[in-house]
Amino acid sequence: METSTDAEISPFLGLFAALSYGVSSMAMVFINKAVIMQYAHSMTLLTLQQLATALLIQAGRKMGYTKSKAIDLMTAKKLLPVSLFYNANVAFALASLKGVNIPMYIAIKRLTPLAVLVAGFFSGKGKPTTQVTVSVLLTATGCVIAALGDFSFDLFGYSMALTSVFFQTMYLVLVEKSGAEDGLSSVEIMFYNSFLSLPFLVFLIIVTGEFPGSLSLLFSKSNSFSFLVILILSLVMGIILNFTMFLCTLVNSALTTTIVGVLKGVGSTTLGFVVLGGVQVHALNVTGLLINTAGGVWYSYAKYQQKKKKLPKSDVEAYRK
Repeated sequence: METSTDAEISPFLGLFAALSYGVSSMAMVFINKAVIMQYAHSMTLLTLQQLATALLIQAGRKMGYTKSKAIDLMTAKKLLPVSLFYNANVAFALASLKGVNIPMYIAIKRLTPLAVLVAGFFSGKGKPTTQVTVSVLLTATGCVIAALGDFSFDLFGYSMALTSVFFQTMYLVLVEKSGAEDGLSSVEIMFYNSFLSLPFLVFLIIVTGEFPGSLSLLFSKSNSFSFLVILILSLVMGIILNFTMFLCTLVNSALTTTIVGVLKGVGSTTLGFVVLGGVQVHALNVTGLLINTAGGVWYSYAKYQQKKKKLPKSDVEAYRK
């Protein structure tokens, strides 16, 4: 799908892109968890997902199912920082889990919308509207409150998580910029990201010691039908998630994508209470989740109304011209 102009973008397309990303992202959390419970080599799994994405898009291009162009060296050079920021985000996020518990990790990662807002302001996109500013601050505040009950301090873990937020912010902003300025479609950006990620990921699984043990374990588990099903489902959902994430960022904005990610986190956490069990609910957590959800819904409604009325877009969530 090629990048649309402002006049061509329907508010329903933006809503569909956001909902698709939210649903696929939420599903991916539980699918990946099911895989990791049997196959703990997360970096190898990520490498397989990126490899499957690159191969599928390349095959689709050869058979004429996608209109994505062949690899262009100049475009690859421009998108290389996007790929590096993406993988740096993943690497630091994994490192942070060694010292930060999962509830606090989620809370820190949910600060990304605020970081995107600040990055947009300092990059010259202008001052955001009052509703956008307040809703994002409300969302971030709710995340912090929800995690206070599990708050524990680990300097290394917090540093890694905050660094991951920085790289995720830069990654999302660069995706939005590259898609708008270079006229790339979501499929093309997804292909370049996957293709450029592979050398970096292969290097990581070697230096971290996952390879070759991870491949040996993968082959040994290939006799299990249930494992193959969830592994294939994970690879397919990885492709769908990447596509919907890029589509949401291009059709809407980086800030919208991160807000949807925050709401997805709330849904995943809430569903996790029911599906996984073993989690004690505190009033502080529930209050934080309610505040977080209210902020996200407020932002989503304000942005939808702005698109519907076709108001001038000068704040941080405006489409790239």
